[in-house]
Amino acid sequence: MGFIAWIVFGAIVGWVANIVVGGRSRQRQGCLVSIIVGVVGAALGGLLYRAFTGQEKTWDFDFPSLGVAAVGAVVLLVIVRLIQGLASRDRQ
Repeated sequence: MGFIAWIVFGAIVGWVANIVVGGRSRQRQGCLVSIIVGVVGAALGGLLYRAFTGQEKTWDFDFPSLGVAAVGAVVLLVIVRLIQGLASRDRQ
């Protein structure tokens, strides 16, 4: 997949993950954050896919890849939000 396709793919996956994790009270995040969350989440999703199935995931621009990347991005956002919640609780 080309560089531009990764950016588009990352933006879509990051946006979907933000909707899934945040629900109606989700935090607004910019396009750059969505791209970063999507690309890092896709890598995390690939690692999780390999850990659970023992197979490597080929990254084509298709729905299975979108699903694996979205799961990874959701896991990433949940971890980040938990850390943010713990840090804000410590400040109070």
